[in-house]
Amino acid sequence: MLDDDRCPDCHRINEVLSRVGDRWSVLVVISLAQYGTLRFNELKRNLGISQRMLSLTLKELERDGLVNRTYYPTIPPKVEYNLTELGQSFREPVSVLGNWALDNLGKIDAARVTYDKKVAT
Repeated sequence: MLDDDRCPDCHRINEVLSRVGDRWSVLVVISLAQYGTLRFNELKRNLGISQRMLSLTLKELERDGLVNRTYYPTIPPKVEYNLTELGQSFREPVSVLGNWALDNLGKIDAARVTYDKKVAT
């Protein structure tokens, strides 16, 4: 039996989750959900992300329909980003994931210490 027979949509689900589930995409969505419309450098500063990685992440989120990019032909040029309607629908699951991470940081840190001690011996 082929994998496609067991889960015909798994490849597509994996494709979407690999984009929206990476850490930078999640952090960009959280930031835009919290602050609304932001300029490129505001996002870069908020997230501590490299210019190249932010540019790639925003392009992919725009391609997937989660982020709007608005270009203003001023001097210097101004570019703003905000969540699309689809991006807004992604706010809740991302917030739940982010809150889970915050709520469990201590437990995760403790588990890592325990694991590292066990592996070191």
